Amino acid sequence: MQLSNSKALLLAAVIVDAVNAHTTFTNFFVDQAPMGDGTCVRMSHDLPKATWPIRPINSQDMACGVNGNKGVARICPANSGSELTFNFRDWPDGSRPGSIDKSHMGPCAVYMKKVDNAAADNNAAGPGWFKIFEQDYDNSTAQWCTSKIMANDGKLSVKLPTDLAGGYYLVRPELLALHEADKNPADPQFYVGCAQVFLQSSGSSVPKDTVSIPGHVNMQQPAMTFHVWNTPKQLYFPQFGPPTYNSGSSKRAIDSRATELKQTLGLKPANCIMENDNWCGLTLPSSSDEKSCWASAQKCWDQSTTCYDSAGPVGPKNCKNWESYCDSVKNACGSGNFNGPPSAKSFMPSPPARLSTSGSTFESAPSSGSEQTSSTQTKAETAPVTINSSGGDNSVKGGSTNTCGSNGGLKCASGYCCSSHGYCGKNNDYCGAGCQSAFGKCSGSSKHKRTHILDRPHAHILAGKA
Repeated sequence: MQLSNSKALLLAAVIVDAVNAHTTFTNFFVDQAPMGDGTCVRMSHDLPKATWPIRPINSQDMACGVNGNKGVARICPANSGSELTFNFRDWPDGSRPGSIDKSHMGPCAVYMKKVDNAAADNNAAGPGWFKIFEQDYDNSTAQWCTSKIMANDGKLSVKLPTDLAGGYYLVRPELLALHEADKNPADPQFYVGCAQVFLQSSGSSVPKDTVSIPGHVNMQQPAMTFHVWNTPKQLYFPQFGPPTYNSGSSKRAIDSRATELKQTLGLKPANCIMENDNWCGLTLPSSSDEKSCWASAQKCWDQSTTCYDSAGPVGPKNCKNWESYCDSVKNACGSGNFNGPPSAKSFMPSPPARLSTSGSTFESAPSSGSEQTSSTQTKAETAPVTINSSGGDNSVKGGSTNTCGSNGGLKCASGYCCSSHGYCGKNNDYCGAGCQSAFGKCSGSSKHKRTHILDRPHAHILAGKA
């Protein structure tokens, strides 16, 4: 059976150079329960650039990322006060470890927007966004928010407000990497995406301090050109965006009937037996003779084609399981076992693991400044905090794996490049323009091929060679 089509051929040929890889929001958890890779998440359809930052910052893609104005089929449920954990990956399909490069230092935030239908198109860009979380540089740990995410295996956990009105929301994690913000022209790098969520809540509040995205940031704001490489660091970090909403703060009440809402949109189909991204494999029709058996097999293959066609940056891992199931249906028909279909149980993928509950929730700012309760309030009149960015003694046998060259004078370990800013690393951010050859290699030979998961076993099926 052939599953060939133009999109599958394109996906099978996708090879992305890791020089351009950064990070992307791929999946999330609700109260430590996994929703599934790509499930209820709006992601870029442009696979080679899925991990790239949003440019320019006044683009409509700033709302929910590239293709973020296009809804996906599923909407995931959460309760008021639930903990949402957003997972960022360098390799969207999880085929290799890593979340974001250590050079990508900066703040992070989480926004929400109430919508009529979280799965609908054309409801992301525009007004109505409010901020529920922000964090920049944490003096107590000497870490930027992005650095904490790296240390937490790419995960950012925040709690939803407890008094919001129930209904459908887009929930938008936002990372801002400032490693190129000091350049001319400045290049602040935003990484965003959106989760589609139904909030089950008895609350009746809708924040009144909302902003339009794009529009919540502009290049005239000092945060967009903040120099993270200064030694010593000069903090406070200049805040941007609206005040952070806290339960009981600035709000307006809506009709209490809204609290009686029950989710009716974006639900998992009752007869869904296998999932991949936002695709569901549905129970096959029963068969008792040769004709109905082959009809059931065809239904299976039709669904398999749809699974591969709809596979986004997180890949078609479970499409392969479904494909194997279809093989078993076909083999049963071919051997005269017409009573079916056979059970899919042995082809089911292992369920994704729950998160540990220990210490995963990020607390919102204050961060680099004291006495801060919102991004629009005046900070205390205190001298900037001075932090030495070297992070201590980085020397190891064979050389440094952290700072180098102009940032402390150390040489990098074998195989590492010393970047223009004095940090050791192995991709083009370190080995490219400005690399300090006296303190490490600068050949640019660290590039390696990034292959989409479809360019792996079974790709021959996608190419029509079954």
